[in-house]
Amino acid sequence: MMKRIFGLITVLTTVSLIGIILIQYSWLKNVITIKNEQIANKVEMVEFEVVESLVEEKMKFAPNIPLDVLPKGAQDNVLEFFGPQTIAEHFTVDEIQKKIAKAFEVNGLKGAKFEFAVLSNLNNMGPELASPNYMKYYEEGMKDSANYLLHVWPLMTLPDEEARPYMPQEKLVLVIYDIQDFVLKSVSWMILFAVLFTLIIIAAFYLTIRTILTQKKLSEMKTDFINNMTHELRTPLATISIAVDTLKNEKIIGNREQLLSIGQIIKTENSRMNTQVEQILQAAQLDVNQVLKDMKALQVHEVLGKIQDKFTLQVEEKNAKIQFHLEAQNDGVAGHPVHFMNMISNLIDNALKYSKEDIDPVIDISTYNDKNNIVIVVKDNGLGMSKDTVSKVFDKFYRAHTGNVHNVKGFGLGLNYTKKMVEAHRGTIEVSSSLGVGSTFTVKIPLR
Repeated sequence: MMKRIFGLITVLTTVSLIGIILIQYSWLKNVITIKNEQIANKVEMVEFEVVESLVEEKMKFAPNIPLDVLPKGAQDNVLEFFGPQTIAEHFTVDEIQKKIAKAFEVNGLKGAKFEFAVLSNLNNMGPELASPNYMKYYEEGMKDSANYLLHVWPLMTLPDEEARPYMPQEKLVLVIYDIQDFVLKSVSWMILFAVLFTLIIIAAFYLTIRTILTQKKLSEMKTDFINNMTHELRTPLATISIAVDTLKNEKIIGNREQLLSIGQIIKTENSRMNTQVEQILQAAQLDVNQVLKDMKALQVHEVLGKIQDKFTLQVEEKNAKIQFHLEAQNDGVAGHPVHFMNMISNLIDNALKYSKEDIDPVIDISTYNDKNNIVIVVKDNGLGMSKDTVSKVFDKFYRAHTGNVHNVKGFGLGLNYTKKMVEAHRGTIEVSSSLGVGSTFTVKIPLR
């Protein structure tokens, strides 16, 4: 039921998130379209203001002659004497450029890129006046209407003035380029906030799902741990209970050898139960800072020798073989005498626990120096692990599934403890494994 609810929540949230992203995309697309239209309208306002200003200035220089009192043939001669009045005669490129730039700024288009030219009917060879890159952008603008705006406005004379119709007809050509860049810059803050809030929503969704999955995983691990602990503690208790009941048998009371055997069973099971309880308490009360305070000078090869003696009985019972290849020239480290031995012992203990039933276990332990570190490698030919197990093997309470193998005991604390101890010794631990082939644990510890 919980899985279905969780799946439904995930699907609904994902669909909602995708919907919000699509709506934001559509909204931003509409905003850009509207902004393009606004810019086109503002450009027309700019041109209108610039043209009006230029025409007004141009008219100041027009000949104010009462042509109606002159003989008809003399009108052309008088106008020819005064000469045509053009924009190019009275303005420089820089002056017109400043007028246009100011008009852009006033209309809220500061920073817009443009080129311009003034054309006249007196000159068929080219512009009377033009900005340096006018021709280049004009030609590109004729091909690309999305990124360029081309506007042509006539520099009209006033029709009610009799002399002014004789002046040359001119027009202003304005080319605005990189329109899309300008539009994106103008709405960049909208896009930025839309993306930011979307990322926040995605992050919140991810953290929520991750937290739920983590809590679910912890709950499962807790249940597995309690079940496993109950089983592990119940077994020695049941054995002790049976042994105690056996002691009440009158036949047993008179048999010294059987009494000693039963007493040994009780002692063994009691010791086993104490070890299990101690392991749980150690995991709960482990103080890394205390480990760091109690560090002493250790020789790794000497520690490995003690560990070999420690596992003598287990090795004989499993018909296993431990092979040493101690190639490190320098094996001096700063470590805690007990915890350093335990963290390596756990790796060997695991190799023996997860060995194959039909093949004698072989454990290779090697050392070598890597710069200012000593590397300890523990390799076995056991069951091996899947990629999923490898990624979780150092998690607290995690125990690998062993298929049909039911004799593997423990609480899933050993490798978690080992990782913590390696890190407490300022080292690193890595594992590589393949199912059916075996596992290799590599521990790297700084030299003293």
